[in-house]
Amino acid sequence: MPCYTYILKCSDNTLYTGWTNDLAKRIKTHNAGKGARYTRGRLPVKLLYYEIFSTKQEAQRREVQIKKLSRQEKLSLIKNS
Repeated sequence: MPCYTYILKCSDNTLYTGWTNDLAKRIKTHNAGKGARYTRGRLPVKLLYYEIFSTKQEAQRREVQIKKLSRQEKLSLIKNS
C-alpha cells in the first residue's frame, strides 16, 4: 500500500505537512476537525502537494525533511511540482 507525504494550505494561509496511507480519507478527516490539532482551528484545509512512497518509513522521513524547510522553500517545492 502506498504512503503519502503531503502539504496542506490552512484557512489562515499557513502550511501543514503530514503523512498518511490514505490521502483522500486523511483530507476528509482534517476537514471534519478530527485531524491534527494544528489544523482543527484552521479549517478548511486544501491539499496543495503530495509525494508517493512505497513505505511508511520513507513517507515519515520525507515529512521530517519538508518540515525543516522554510515557508518559501515549501512554496517553491509546490510551485515546481
